[in-house]
Amino acid sequence: MGLKSLLLSSDEKTVRVLRRVLSDLEIDVEHCTAVDEAIRRITRQRFEAIIADGANVEDAGSLLRGARAAPVNKRALTVVLVQAPVGLKGGFELGAHFVLHKPLAVERAKANFRAVRAMMKRERRLQLRVPVQIPVECFGWGSRRYRAETLDLCEGGMAIQFAERVAKENSLRFSFKLPGMTAQGMGHIVEIHGELAWEGDGARAGVRFTNATDEQRNALRQWLNTQLPEPEQDDPPVNCRLTDLSLGGCYLATNSPFPRRTRVILKIKTTDFEIRAGGLVLVAHPEFGMGVEFLRSTAEQRDQVLRMITTLRANGDQSPQLQVEPDGLETASSDNSVAMFQSYESGSSSAEDALLDLFRQKFETPVDAFLEQMRAQRHAIESQAAKASS
Repeated sequence: MGLKSLLLSSDEKTVRVLRRVLSDLEIDVEHCTAVDEAIRRITRQRFEAIIADGANVEDAGSLLRGARAAPVNKRALTVVLVQAPVGLKGGFELGAHFVLHKPLAVERAKANFRAVRAMMKRERRLQLRVPVQIPVECFGWGSRRYRAETLDLCEGGMAIQFAERVAKENSLRFSFKLPGMTAQGMGHIVEIHGELAWEGDGARAGVRFTNATDEQRNALRQWLNTQLPEPEQDDPPVNCRLTDLSLGGCYLATNSPFPRRTRVILKIKTTDFEIRAGGLVLVAHPEFGMGVEFLRSTAEQRDQVLRMITTLRANGDQSPQLQVEPDGLETASSDNSVAMFQSYESGSSSAEDALLDLFRQKFETPVDAFLEQMRAQRHAIESQAAKASS
């Protein structure tokens, strides 16, 4: 099943460039010049990406609002093409995941849309639901315990039918066994935390998995792949260069950054070892790079981050190559929602992390000004370290 995108633009040059770029990346494109027609299409068919030319800000905003309101496309990747008067801030205010600058050049656009395609594939896989009935045990607050059965299952969550109505719970722990996995030598009971994303008629509910471990994600991914006739392969990870590092995050230079609020997996891979750590993109600069906050809510995540920071600092300017792959979009609406992921046990809090403060407070700053502030901050830290060691 091919990736599909919808493009709203009346700029012939922009349309011509995007048709060529998207064709090269094997992404089908449906083109509309009128916003009413574009909105009609997004209510009737699914698109993995919706692209709006911001030359008409009102039309672009209407299309993105329509996508979020359409059940079939509410998790579609949204891209806004902007010119200088609108800028990054204006594009993000419209609700875009990606903000790209016009005029578009083929090679630059292709680099940006490689990240878009990787996200399109990842989001589609996360949402790909397999109908299956599996007994589930649910554990709530205190000694509360519930019985349920899955209706469908995907990598990011599941729909379940409780045996009876349940008390209001902010978080539940779920235990279930994936059918057929034991015979393949991968069998174990999956125990995973989740939250109720929606509640339907009767005792039906949708569950969004939270803080899944690598082992849990891999087990779900492997099982889902066994249910598909032709499992789709993710795109290769994006190669990045580390420019700035703190205990809480890092800035990575790349011409194919992922959008703000993308959960990512960072990897250092050599012939001798591989280190992985989770992160959340807080700043995205098309063609330049992205600022990533490390995820440290669990002991496993904190250990992974510590190993990665230790390795990067030990190598200095000769740091091994970092690779980054998308792990889905974080959909929380609050700009400060990333705080829910953090649980600092070191002596440094997020409030004392100058790099993270820059990511959180200046993510809408124009790229040149942001990079200059980051350089100034880096030089100040290096000067302080030099004085302390002398």
